[in-house]
Amino acid sequence: MTERLWKGYPVLENVAAGRETCWINPGLRPFHTVCGTLPMTAADIRDAAERLDRFAPFLMRVFPETKSVGGRIESPLRELPALRELLSDRGEAPEGRLFLKMDSDLAVAGSVKARGGIYEVLKHTEDLALRAGILSPGDDYAVLADHRDFFSHYTVQVGSTGNLGLSIGIMSAAIGYRAVVHMSADARQWKKDLLRQKGVEVREYAGNYGNAVAEGRKLSDADPKSYFVDDEHSRALFLGYAVAGRRLADQLTELGMEVDEEHPLFVTVPCGVGGAPGGIAFGLRHVFGDDVHIFFAEPTQCPCMLLGLATGKGSGICVQDAGLTGITEADGLAVSRPSGLVCQRAEHLLSGEFTVSDGRLYDDLRALYETEDIFIEPSSCAAFAGYRGLRTYPAARDYLAEHGLKGKMAGASHVLWATGGRLVPEPIREEYLSKHL
Repeated sequence: MTERLWKGYPVLENVAAGRETCWINPGLRPFHTVCGTLPMTAADIRDAAERLDRFAPFLMRVFPETKSVGGRIESPLRELPALRELLSDRGEAPEGRLFLKMDSDLAVAGSVKARGGIYEVLKHTEDLALRAGILSPGDDYAVLADHRDFFSHYTVQVGSTGNLGLSIGIMSAAIGYRAVVHMSADARQWKKDLLRQKGVEVREYAGNYGNAVAEGRKLSDADPKSYFVDDEHSRALFLGYAVAGRRLADQLTELGMEVDEEHPLFVTVPCGVGGAPGGIAFGLRHVFGDDVHIFFAEPTQCPCMLLGLATGKGSGICVQDAGLTGITEADGLAVSRPSGLVCQRAEHLLSGEFTVSDGRLYDDLRALYETEDIFIEPSSCAAFAGYRGLRTYPAARDYLAEHGLKGKMAGASHVLWATGGRLVPEPIREEYLSKHL
């Protein structure tokens, strides 16, 4: 990014310098003014939720760990009173109750990518099975587990920094597909090893995530029986993530938490290319309208979505244009260029963004583990930047004032979206917990 693009704009100057910062989105609009312009609707989200319900018998059969929850791939919402007390003592906690949405513990793939990734594989499976006549509307979908030979003639491929690859690879292999995951060289080795243990073919590429995606797409396009899951442009992925909005609403209700004009909801989601947080934001705004305030969080060396939105360039800008390295400990967020599709869809839905240094990710990981006995991946800990930032950044405090929220914070709910962690091997957990940068 040339100097003239950011000179005089403190937030972009901070971004280019690799400093932690807060950006408030000037494009945020009241939801009723934008919902009719969005390419997907509440009916589309409902259709996705119903499809997931149809697959519940199949999921219970293939993944017995889902039986206790009726074949639903969903995560707990857990309150964090001890962590909130610690952060409050440090002067880093806004008023209101603090919760962790533990997509870090989602069944099958142990990350938020299980939502969109598994949903897209299931939708593709339904489409193939209906066309082939091995499934009819109204059938018990558990029957699909008896047709591994049919699915073995097809391939599912994806480019990934890690967690999307796990969700696509594990589910595809379980159904019977030939599964191929194209990964950048900087992806965590344990994720590559786990995929191979599950029977997934892993191909590694020098360079960044974008190289892996481009090569994977090219190889898939050359095979008429191959299906490529595109994290940057996929409608199915987006809708799978969007289902989370309604499910979070049900969990908040179960905990007695109101969300309305007097009881605002603040949600921070770690962001890489943007697919998962964009879909989640879409679903949340459909459920809660203007009573939810959604922030994305990115590493200081990889704030691709912030750059895309703040400059208006979308996918036309990458972090290297700002003089940044694109290298981060938060492997799931190690993306240099944002999804242009998500930039368009999030432009009027998102309240803002926070960036966070790699060292702080490990500090927050330890604080969560020591106060609440919860482990999540370092990349998941980016979400804490939003919670802390509401209290510590003048721009965020101005946002609260401008939206009439300052007097309502005592009744607020804060949800930090943990995006991965359950499948991290014990030796790697110990390494993360002891790491200081």
